[in-house]
Amino acid sequence: MQPSSAPPPLVTIVIPCFNEKKTIRDIIAAVGRAPVANKEILIVDDCSTDGTRDLLRAEVDGKLARVIYHEHNQGKGAALRTGFAAATGEIVIIQDADLEYDPDEYPKLLAPILNGKADVVFGSRFMGGEPHRVVYFWHMVGNRFLTLLSNMFTNINVTDMETCYKVFRRDVLKKIKIEENRFGFEPEITAKVARLGCPIYEVGIAYYGRTYAEGKKIGWRDGFRAIFAIIKYNTWHT
Repeated sequence: MQPSSAPPPLVTIVIPCFNEKKTIRDIIAAVGRAPVANKEILIVDDCSTDGTRDLLRAEVDGKLARVIYHEHNQGKGAALRTGFAAATGEIVIIQDADLEYDPDEYPKLLAPILNGKADVVFGSRFMGGEPHRVVYFWHMVGNRFLTLLSNMFTNINVTDMETCYKVFRRDVLKKIKIEENRFGFEPEITAKVARLGCPIYEVGIAYYGRTYAEGKKIGWRDGFRAIFAIIKYNTWHT
């Protein structure tokens, strides 16, 4: 008698959310449809004030996903810290609550980990031939500059350090303490996984960027914080 194959690992999708009433239904539906056999959807609402919380309580919490509510707005990094602590899956994917990233791409993001080659995967907007919405020139310049600066300190050659799509084995996340509360999370986590020396892969992804009028939140102040975080977490901070 042939032994049955092992079940697929549980994948936790952590969705940090702040004032995303216009998109939260669509992203939850898209994540629910994503071609991942065994998944847990975990939303962390970072004290939304636009009606998102009411929607989550009425339509989502305990039905389509687990929801954790912050009582004070703290930032994306803080929401992810909460989500990582509550995740139960062997693998964790970060998914923004807007519609800039496509959950149908989860299989390609998961493949290097499921194949035993990677512990961490970055989904890069700047490699491969996937669709990429044309939006802000200076955002692209800023992203490439921050990635270059991060690579100079970490000595790894990722092409998109600021990408939302980052995937981790949960045992890697257990070794990392997230300290940044806002968008400084991206350079912080990059520095800390690089320091661990774990295998990191990149895969090309599509990007459906949105404008500020459509709800984009990151700004120039976050860019300065990212520079500070790159220096902090790669030099004097352990």
